[in-house]
Amino acid sequence: MGAFLFFYPSLQRNLANYLTSLVYRWKSLYNRLPFYAMNHQQVEQRIRDLIAELNEHNHRYYILDDPIISDAGYDQLLRELQELETEFPDLVQDDSPSQRVGSRPQSKFEPLTHTTPMLSLENAMDDQELIDFDRRVRKDLELETLGYVVEPKLDGLGVELIYINGVFTAGSTRGDGFIGENITQNLKTLRSLPLRLRSASRVVPPYLEVRGEVFMAHKDFENLNQRQLADGKSLFANPRNAAAGSLRQLDSRITARRNLQINIYAPGRIDDFEIQTHFEFMQALKDWGLPVNDRYQLCNGIEEVLTVHQNLEQNREALSYDIDGSVTKVNLIAYQEQLGIRSRSPRWAIAGKFKARQEITRIMSIEASVGRTGAVTPVANLEPVPIGGVIVARATLHNQDEIDRKDVREGDTVVVQRAGDVIPEVVKVIMEARDPHSQAYHIPEFCPVCHGHVIRLDGEAKHYCQNISCPAQIKGRIEHFVSKRCLDIDGFGTKLVSQLVDTGLIKSIADIYSLTADQLAGLDRMAEKSAENILQAIENSKSAELWRMLHGLGIRHVGEHLSKVLARKYGSLKGLSEADIEDLEITPEVGPIVARGVKEFFKEEINLNLIVELKGHGLDPVEEVDSTSPGILVGLSFVFTGKLDFLNRDSAREIVESNGGSTSNSISKKTDFLVAGPGAGSKLEKAATLGVKVISEADFRKMVGIDQDHV
Repeated sequence: MGAFLFFYPSLQRNLANYLTSLVYRWKSLYNRLPFYAMNHQQVEQRIRDLIAELNEHNHRYYILDDPIISDAGYDQLLRELQELETEFPDLVQDDSPSQRVGSRPQSKFEPLTHTTPMLSLENAMDDQELIDFDRRVRKDLELETLGYVVEPKLDGLGVELIYINGVFTAGSTRGDGFIGENITQNLKTLRSLPLRLRSASRVVPPYLEVRGEVFMAHKDFENLNQRQLADGKSLFANPRNAAAGSLRQLDSRITARRNLQINIYAPGRIDDFEIQTHFEFMQALKDWGLPVNDRYQLCNGIEEVLTVHQNLEQNREALSYDIDGSVTKVNLIAYQEQLGIRSRSPRWAIAGKFKARQEITRIMSIEASVGRTGAVTPVANLEPVPIGGVIVARATLHNQDEIDRKDVREGDTVVVQRAGDVIPEVVKVIMEARDPHSQAYHIPEFCPVCHGHVIRLDGEAKHYCQNISCPAQIKGRIEHFVSKRCLDIDGFGTKLVSQLVDTGLIKSIADIYSLTADQLAGLDRMAEKSAENILQAIENSKSAELWRMLHGLGIRHVGEHLSKVLARKYGSLKGLSEADIEDLEITPEVGPIVARGVKEFFKEEINLNLIVELKGHGLDPVEEVDSTSPGILVGLSFVFTGKLDFLNRDSAREIVESNGGSTSNSISKKTDFLVAGPGAGSKLEKAATLGVKVISEADFRKMVGIDQDHV
């Protein structure tokens, strides 16, 4: 028998697993005394044993792919744990498998700030750009060759996980890189995500932040769409959209049914933990029981990087999940720190994108699609064609310039690709197949949704509908109008806007001021007190400054700063609407493009009618016209970074703008001064590179004539 097993190792392994599972089963039966026969201490110990046992089974199933217990056996252990926790709720542990699914849906996702930014990656669109990246980092490090780690670039949703003393405590989306959404409860539903880390072979840091990608396997995506179809619901376009939509469900029970997966690939803040290389970090993740993609490879030099990248691209179809490229990282941590980061991406890593998949099909028609900002985008309706596992029936044509450059017409046979493996676009026309009677396409002069005027400003690629009340853009317009930097109507969030527009209670911005308590009370999840607060916030907005209302109207190119400039010069909406284009053009910082945008906005009769309606509701702000000199900072641009001791950021910006200057959040060649306080980061480095003058807060106060005592 021993010799037989020796020659058949798979049978030997299966027999070992079977015997181990028997041990677990008999141990469970032996330990499973009725809880009424246990004292409190015994119950507590039994709960701890069950949690440890279930977490071990999860690790073997999801991480090692080597289960030693049946699904029924696992369910039996979980049921026993749930019974004990129901009877003794004070003994429920944070890392208990029973805590993976919340009992009640959340009302919203709270913000969660990243302690270190979740950066994006620079893209390399071909092999040469990967070679250029290697040349650049070797030059900066003064090295002949360099070690890298290459990983598959998963096509999912980026997240951050926080473990405190080894227990999963919080998780969030990437968001804007600095603040994400707290999706802790949804992340707990991922079976492959350990609620408590393992520390058998490597000590777990007291505070651990890691970043990863949540994704959906092909088979789970297909099953989900089959369920959607059976329930009469719309289908998901691709696994990435399905994963993102599933992870952002307010009801974690829905997320739990979607069978999402996660791979960890990067560190955030980690306390009391030292490693020398990224490769060692990946090994540490596995030691702690975190799921890691097993296709990462250590490479010596760019040639090996290119080989791994090309192999991943050639074999992507054989994978059970989507990848859209590779990620190359400098292996040595000391070199990563030496190379540093840009404002949004590390200098020591790059994403190598795969070539987009292409197919040939025919354009049935071209239509103008109006977006939430009023942008009019030409879209080709195609004969449906499968590209990269997705049926593509529509493709963007971007703008009129692109249509003219490619000479795209209705009826053309074209090459279509999924740009970045996501957005379908027309690559080129096969001229040999063109109908000789086809006609060139031009974006219409009137909006296909509201029939408002469509214009294209000089120097811009896109056309825009000028009607602020256009149904296609009304939600986006309202969200902007009520936002904090505009009319600042507290409580008027995205979901409320959608409900009000979808129910027909609001058809234009002016309708906000006609809302009643009864109308609001009839909306989903709207309590009487909430309705009262919103109505009070609407009433308060009637006293907003002129610049806020001007900014809220969303005139093309007129942002917050220019709204203040125009408010100070013209004093009222009436004064601005009557200004001639020559007077607008000579206004500091305005110029001909902004001037035309203002004139085109006020030429639209629907917009003028809206302003009259708003005036009827009590919104007619005026401001004393500034007839003095343009200010000591006119024409100068400032960026603030670090901690300001005597000014906050908003007051500093107001000082600059009231003196004729402008401010920005990012440094460019147009920046004149960087005002840097303690804690200034990468902006100092960029200022030195671009030759931007750096001054202190004290220097700035002297420049504008403000003493510390008057701040």
